[in-house]
Amino acid sequence: MSEWNAMTYEGKDTILRVVKDQANQMFTLAEQPGAWEAPTACESWEVRDVIGHLVDTMEGYFKAFEIARAGASAENAYGLLGMHERAGGEARAFRSLSQEEMMTRVRADFGKMMGILEPLSEEEWTTMIVPHFYMGPVPAFIYAAGQLMDFGVHTWDIKEGTGKPHALDADAADLLVPFMFIIWQSTIHPDADTAPFTIGVRVSGRNGGDTRVTVSPDGMSYEAGDISDLPAVLEFDPAGLVLTAFGRINGGTASGDTALADRFLNLFYRI
Repeated sequence: MSEWNAMTYEGKDTILRVVKDQANQMFTLAEQPGAWEAPTACESWEVRDVIGHLVDTMEGYFKAFEIARAGASAENAYGLLGMHERAGGEARAFRSLSQEEMMTRVRADFGKMMGILEPLSEEEWTTMIVPHFYMGPVPAFIYAAGQLMDFGVHTWDIKEGTGKPHALDADAADLLVPFMFIIWQSTIHPDADTAPFTIGVRVSGRNGGDTRVTVSPDGMSYEAGDISDLPAVLEFDPAGLVLTAFGRINGGTASGDTALADRFLNLFYRI
């Protein structure tokens, strides 16, 4: 179903609709009395820090699109390895501002971000290259995915901090599935054992299917295909894959060579 593949223009309206829904859920949670300094699933982050992170991220996105449209050169990408520490520092830098000030700012920033993404043409969605602070030059649709990662996963983080049972939204999880393989590709430990092997990953949902994942000293590659001949298979529902790739949970069902499956899952640093 191409409308659920946000890497294509056909999925643009779907992902932007779900981003808006997740943003509204987050804003409602963050604006509740007593919520501002409540803990979240992110280590050392309170709800106010999640909002600070969104402000920092989106305002960085504005600069990135200005650079792309001007045809200018961007600085070298920071990389994902140090993202957790740096993003945390940038998020907490807003703690001196009040809940009202920050919620007004994040809502305004979100409106501006949607004003950038919604008008993108079919050509721009897939071929316009925009410099990402952490990942380097990426197609414009990656920024929509980034918004969904931030609003979808961090909404889960806020709910997790309450200690109450909850779940990740199905539409958000389904849309994020293809991007989790990119996250894995980009977060292999520099000192990981990458002696070659191939395992299978099976995911349910709208963007699900069977994927052959190969690890080697050159990194990680993946392609859709038959996984019945592979020594190990990891199975996930969409939310389980997303939360595992982001390091929020240890999810998945392993069959076959479970030691190999564990080796794969331990290749990555968490963001």
